[in-house]
Amino acid sequence: MKNNLILGLAAIAMLFSCASDDTSDIIINDNSVTNNNGSGGTTDPQTIFLSGTYTEDLTLDANNTYKINGSLIMASGTTLTIPACMTIEALSSGADVYVAISQGAKIIANGTADCPIVFTSDASNPVAGDWGGLILLGRAPINSVTGSATSTSEIASLPYGGTNDADDSGILNYVRVEYSGGAADGQSENNGISFYGVGNGTVVNYIQAYEGKDDGVEFFGGTVNVNYVSVVNAQDDSIDWTEGYTGTITNAYVKHGASHDKGIEADGYNTDFSNAGGYFSKPTVNNLTIIGNGSATGNEAIRLRAGTQGIFTNVYIEGFEEGFDLDGDAGDNPTGAGVLSDDLMVTDATFVDVILKMKNDTGETFTEADFISGDGNATTTDYATWGANWTNQ
Repeated sequence: MKNNLILGLAAIAMLFSCASDDTSDIIINDNSVTNNNGSGGTTDPQTIFLSGTYTEDLTLDANNTYKINGSLIMASGTTLTIPACMTIEALSSGADVYVAISQGAKIIANGTADCPIVFTSDASNPVAGDWGGLILLGRAPINSVTGSATSTSEIASLPYGGTNDADDSGILNYVRVEYSGGAADGQSENNGISFYGVGNGTVVNYIQAYEGKDDGVEFFGGTVNVNYVSVVNAQDDSIDWTEGYTGTITNAYVKHGASHDKGIEADGYNTDFSNAGGYFSKPTVNNLTIIGNGSATGNEAIRLRAGTQGIFTNVYIEGFEEGFDLDGDAGDNPTGAGVLSDDLMVTDATFVDVILKMKNDTGETFTEADFISGDGNATTTDYATWGANWTNQ
């Protein structure tokens, strides 16, 4: 599919284009658009509607207004550039409305604390699940396949994975995604921001997922490092990893709303497939704060399962029945073995209004002290400072 910008010939094109040719071409005419991708050929002189697969670079103009009205997919070799201060609305139809940055494509979204870039719903009274979310797909390793083989994303059925740890999918700085998690492809649910096999050449600083119906931020393998991540009112897990994710998460703030699941749900591999790569997720997590709704609500802050490993430092957990819930076995899901080998450990943790700090359902024998050292030594991440101005708190 092509996306052609027509400037001087716009008036002629409007006069002689009398019917749809059933293609997926998108024609932008002086801040108006005709979109022939099955959405009825909507034209609005005030808003540029974006959807379809772009095979050329797309640079958004700060003087224009944009709305996503379908699946917007940037093909390999293209770049989507978004200026600071821009708010991009998405049609609040839930299904199949999302932005996907394919393998080999890039997004350059360079906001600032005073001028964040916001993806949000177009509804007058927005709610979680109004639209899909933001998806990045890269060529970094995943453990559900081996070598240069790829897997296919749950959303959009796009390839991801590979052998390039340093793969570069672009830049996300001060980016907020709101009211995401709408069901796509008729059954699957989007997350706020999904990282599929994204490499550590990608720059990610100051991102927020706010009021999402599914997970806030999820890592499907890859090596991407994320600095300053906020997830507020996710209705499923706030931060999720699987498929051998090995990046670093630094300064993360999670706050639960009325509907929620785990603060973190961590899998060593995707149990719906296999651990073909033979290794487990092992991220480094520094300065993590998770705020729940009170210990009487009967929930877990962090679930570690399916053999996941991870090095946690400075973890503050408040308002949960359980702090860490470790699940596994002595077979394919050796979560407990990671504790015994020091591949899964917590250094400096503080628990406030938490009944049980650690629950061991791994089949291995170890004590709380074997898993957590420096109990009571953690402090909260300074969210009041680094989250100021650009987040919904």
